[in-house]
Amino acid sequence: MTLIKSISGIRGTIGGKMGENLTPIDAVKFAAAYGAWLKQERSKETYRVVVGRDARISGKMIQDLVMNTLVGMGIHVIDLDLSTTPTVEVAVPMEHADGGIILTASHNPKQWNALKLLNEKGEFLDAVEGAKILDLAEGGSITFADVDALGKITKNDAYIDLHIEEVLALPLVTKNAIEKGNFKVVVDGVNSTGGIVIPLLLEALGVEVVKLYCDPTGHFPHNPEPLKEHLTDLSQAVKKHNADFGIVVDPDVDRLAFMDENGNMFGEEYTLVACADYVLSKTPGNTVSNMSSTRALRDVTEKHGGTYEASAVGEVNVVKLMKANQVKIGGEGNGGIIYPELHYGRDALVGVALFLSLLAEKDMTVSALRSTYPDYYMSKKKIQLTPDLDVDGILSAMENRYQNEKLTTVDGVKIDFSESWVHLRKSNTEPIIRIYTEAKSQDEADTLADKFIAEIETIAADN
Repeated sequence: MTLIKSISGIRGTIGGKMGENLTPIDAVKFAAAYGAWLKQERSKETYRVVVGRDARISGKMIQDLVMNTLVGMGIHVIDLDLSTTPTVEVAVPMEHADGGIILTASHNPKQWNALKLLNEKGEFLDAVEGAKILDLAEGGSITFADVDALGKITKNDAYIDLHIEEVLALPLVTKNAIEKGNFKVVVDGVNSTGGIVIPLLLEALGVEVVKLYCDPTGHFPHNPEPLKEHLTDLSQAVKKHNADFGIVVDPDVDRLAFMDENGNMFGEEYTLVACADYVLSKTPGNTVSNMSSTRALRDVTEKHGGTYEASAVGEVNVVKLMKANQVKIGGEGNGGIIYPELHYGRDALVGVALFLSLLAEKDMTVSALRSTYPDYYMSKKKIQLTPDLDVDGILSAMENRYQNEKLTTVDGVKIDFSESWVHLRKSNTEPIIRIYTEAKSQDEADTLADKFIAEIETIAADN
């Protein structure tokens, strides 16, 4: 199957051959490389790493392998067990730990898992740090501890509650107003840890919760990527229960999408747009998202007197530009909210709380709120990679073909037209080329995507 080593961590399918999949041997190898890198970077007497996982079927196996590898290197482990990516990110600095590892393949199907690696700030490693770990994994010097210097595993199941408390303590989260709103919400937790944490957060905010797929078994009831075509059950449940809206998260709870009271998608791109609208209305400033995200965030930012900039795709790239621009809120158009007031990581809990605060203030339906934002429509398509496909050559050919348009090449090729754009890039998380387009109607966006897929296929055939 597949093993992908990238800026987003070590990600692969369970089973199969060593070096080609995320096998137990590969999990140990990369955990050891991370431990060795940590010791090189931190150079201390003792080391502590926070480890948590989503509810994937393979999660317990991979977590045990990773934790005991760190123990074998003399590193102490704080075991959060079932948790979320943002919860682990919050826990690392609260524990004064040296780093963190989350075992999750995010939106990928159940056969996938991954090691997402954090630094001492609870933030993802950058490309340079990641390259060092890959070098160590592929033949660097890794030394394990002797029997009297082994690490210890300490279990701590308090961090979901602590994370929720940190969210509730944010000045812009208006708990009293939310309680007065008497909201009813359906939550699709995709049978992972979102089914634990999102209902707990909502109940703490005084919201009535209807649970859908909130049993953390790891048996995903549908494709876990929170896209419209995967969420027919949520749509039906929202209408059946006369709910104010629906919430869906991905398995590790760093992506967030809403469904309105009519069972229609709010649009995952508009999760960040709405949250930014609320934050900027209270604390004016700048925003950042990646270059595959909607132009609507630019429009909302400028409405509040701020400046918008786009980064390369990848959370670490978004965070780097956010820090450089001292932005109030940022994230990714896939439903990832990064609110620096709490931490520099995509966090569905923060997104839920900010969205509810906005709704309570506006006192309007979710569909009415959506109608207040500019209308852009996106198409998100993909081409499966094959060994003979020269991705770099294809992207270079597209760059030459559209050299007279406004081009950005820091991450694949993005072509900005006056009323639309297209972004072509190799995925960090799957063996695919992503083709994202945006236009003023869905038909235009889909037609633009199909046009570029046809061009890519022609170029590939000619080569």
